[in-house]
Amino acid sequence: MAAATLLVPLLGAAPSNARDTGDRLQSAFASAAAEYHVPQSVLLGVSYLQSRWDAHGGAPSVTGGYGPMHLTDARTALTEQAPHHSEGSEDPRGDSARPPLHPKATPPKNSELPARLRTLPKAAELTGLSADRLRKDPAANVAGGAALLAAQQKALGRPLSSDPADWYGAVARFSGADDTATAAAYANDVYAVLRTGHKRRTDAGQLVALAAQPRLSPDTGQLRRAGLRTLETGETECPPTVSCEWVPAPYEQFGEGDYGNHDLGNRPASQNIRYIVIHDTEGTWDGVLKMVQDPTYVSWQYSLRSTDGHIAQHVKAKDVAWHAGNWYINAKSIGLEHEGFLARPDAWYTEAMYRSSARLVTYLAAKYGIPLDRQHILGHDTVPGGTSSAVRGMHTDPGPYWDWRHYFELLGRPIVPTAGPYGGLVTIRPDYATNRPEYTGCVTAGEPCADHGSSAVRLYSGPGESYSLIKDIGLGTTPSKGVNDLSSRVSTGQQYAVAGREGEWTAIWYLGQKAWFKNPRKGPTAVSAAGPVVTPKDGVTSVPVYGRAYPEASAYPADVPAQEVSPLPYTLPAGQQYALGDSVSGQYYYAVSFDDASHRVVIGKDQYYEIQFGHRVAFVRAEDVQVVPSGW
Repeated sequence: MAAATLLVPLLGAAPSNARDTGDRLQSAFASAAAEYHVPQSVLLGVSYLQSRWDAHGGAPSVTGGYGPMHLTDARTALTEQAPHHSEGSEDPRGDSARPPLHPKATPPKNSELPARLRTLPKAAELTGLSADRLRKDPAANVAGGAALLAAQQKALGRPLSSDPADWYGAVARFSGADDTATAAAYANDVYAVLRTGHKRRTDAGQLVALAAQPRLSPDTGQLRRAGLRTLETGETECPPTVSCEWVPAPYEQFGEGDYGNHDLGNRPASQNIRYIVIHDTEGTWDGVLKMVQDPTYVSWQYSLRSTDGHIAQHVKAKDVAWHAGNWYINAKSIGLEHEGFLARPDAWYTEAMYRSSARLVTYLAAKYGIPLDRQHILGHDTVPGGTSSAVRGMHTDPGPYWDWRHYFELLGRPIVPTAGPYGGLVTIRPDYATNRPEYTGCVTAGEPCADHGSSAVRLYSGPGESYSLIKDIGLGTTPSKGVNDLSSRVSTGQQYAVAGREGEWTAIWYLGQKAWFKNPRKGPTAVSAAGPVVTPKDGVTSVPVYGRAYPEASAYPADVPAQEVSPLPYTLPAGQQYALGDSVSGQYYYAVSFDDASHRVVIGKDQYYEIQFGHRVAFVRAEDVQVVPSGW
C-alpha cells in the first residue's frame, strides 16, 4: 500500500440519520464480555477511547478502523492521494522576501501495513465472523474487540481475570503501538475513563453507560513484559501524559543557495509564540513522516497519529516551521498535523488522537502563554492570506468535520454562554451530531457529500435559505456549498458581533457584510457572549484590513529589506463591529538565508488588532479603529 493515502468510505457505508434509542449496544458489550471473559468495564473503556462508542454507520476512520472498537482493515479503504501541502497554490512558507516554495512531494514507496492497521482480519480469525459483518454490525464489532483483548491477555501469560486492574498490559497492547511509551499513554487514558465513568447516547441513538471506578489501580508493571521497544524521545518538547518521539525535520543547504525545510530561531526570547495551527495531513502516518524529513519540502512542529494518539516532533518550538502559508503566522505559531482527511466526512478521528492533541495543546499554551480560544488556536482554514494574491490559494483544512466543540471541552475550555441575550456577541456552537449542513464535492465535484455532523454553520445574505449565500470578494468566485468553499461559513468557537435578529435568524458582521444564519431558540447554533469589539473611528467611512501585522517601513534596519504593508481586498466599513482577538505590535522575522547569523526580528511602533473578520482572522491597524464594549 502507498503510505501517502486517502481513505475512501465503502459504498453504502454512510451513517444513517435513523435513531435507535434502545440499549442493544450496551447488551452487546455485556454479551461479548461474558463470551470472551473480558471485564465489561474494560471493553467499554477501550471502546470509548477508540470511538466514544459510535459506530459511524459502518464507515471507516481515517486509518481504516471500523465500528465501536475501531477494528482496522486499512486495505479495504485506502487509495493514493497527495498530501495537502502539495495541493493548490499556497506557498507554505508564505514569505514574499524569497521565491515561493511550491514543492512536489516524492511519492513514498509501497510498504507493508503495520499490525495496528490490520486488527479486523485478526478479529475475524479469532471469532469466526466475516470481515464484512465485523465492519457493519456493531455487536459483531464489539465481539471482535473482546476477542482481541482476550488474545492479548493470553499472549502476556495472564489469566482471564474478572478484575479490570489485571488487564493493563492487554489494553496497552490493544492500542497496536509497538513502543512502551505509546502503549502506556493509551492504557492510562483507558483507565482514566474507567475511573471517571461515562454515559452518552451514540451516533445511532444508543444509550451506553460505564459506571465510575474511582479507586481502580491497574498493574502497570505488566507492560515491562510486553516485549515493546523503547521510544527515542530525543529532544522532544511534550507533556509527560502523551507519547512523543523525535523525528527531526532537516535543516540543510542544497542547490544554488537554497535550503530547507524550516528556519532556525530563538523563540520566545526573540519573538513570542501566539498561535497554534491545527492541520490535517491528507495522508497517512508513514508517508507524512517521510515528507517532513525531505529537506526540499515543508515542515511543522508535530504530527499526531490517529490510531493511538502517538506524537512525533520534528521542529523545536524555538524554530520557525513552514506550514501555514502566511509568514507572519508561521513566525509566531506552532503547527500540528493530524492524520486525517478534510473531504471524507465518514473518515472519523479517534478519541485517542483528540485527547492526545488536546493534552499537547494545553501544555504548549501554558508554556508559551497562548490563549485557549479560536483566535489563537487556529485551523489552517482560519489563517489569512498574507496578501491579496495569496487569498485564493489558502488551504481549508481541517475542514467542517473536525469536532471543535468536543476539542475545546478536552482543552478544558468548553464553549458556554458568557452573557445574556443582549451581550452583543455570539459564539458559534451548533450541536455537532445534529448539525448537518449540505456539502458537495467530497468525492465528485458538485455531488453531495455523505450526510454527517459538522462544526460549521452556513451564512446567507438575508434571514432565510432562499437568500443567496454570502460572497467572499477576495476569492472572486460564486459562493457554493463545496466542502472547500469557506466564503459563507462560520465555525464552532468563532465569535462575531450581532448585526440583527429576525425570527429564528441572527445576523452578524462578516467580511464587511451583514450575514445571516439560522439560530432557533430550540436547538440554537450559537450562544451569547460579550467583550471588546473594534469599529472604525468616528468620521471614517472604512478602514483597510490586513493579513499580516508587519512593521512600518521606518522600523527596518538598513540590512533588512522593508516589507510592504499590503492590505487585503476587503475593508471594514463604518458602523460595523468585529470581535477583538488580540493586540499585537508590528513584527517581521527576516530569515532568507541558511546562515542564521543574518536573521533579524524587526519590531515596529505600529500596533494592530487581530479580529474575527470572516471565516479567517485578519488584522487592522490600531490607529484606524476604536475599541468599544459589545452590546446590541
